[in-house]
Amino acid sequence: MMKVRPNIGILNALMRITIGFTLLSWATAKMVKRPWRDSYFMVAMIAAMKIGEGFLRYCPMTALYEKCQCMIEDMNQDNEKTASEDDTLGASIYNPS
Repeated sequence: MMKVRPNIGILNALMRITIGFTLLSWATAKMVKRPWRDSYFMVAMIAAMKIGEGFLRYCPMTALYEKCQCMIEDMNQDNEKTASEDDTLGASIYNPS
């Protein structure tokens, strides 16, 4: 079983739960009047997802964003390291002393 580490705060989670329940109740009220509309179903699905994110305090999009940011930082550090090695190598070739 995979452990899920919370990546959103308490206030963010409470806002997601509140907005999720609000959107879910709005979408279900609209679906009662017009059940043939698929857009209300999509809003209800997104609202349910936000409620789940709030209860779990885990957002997959936030986790993906943080992972990409770490990868970019690692690439920048590697590029800086390579550039500094190239500078020292170039200095020793051109400066024989």
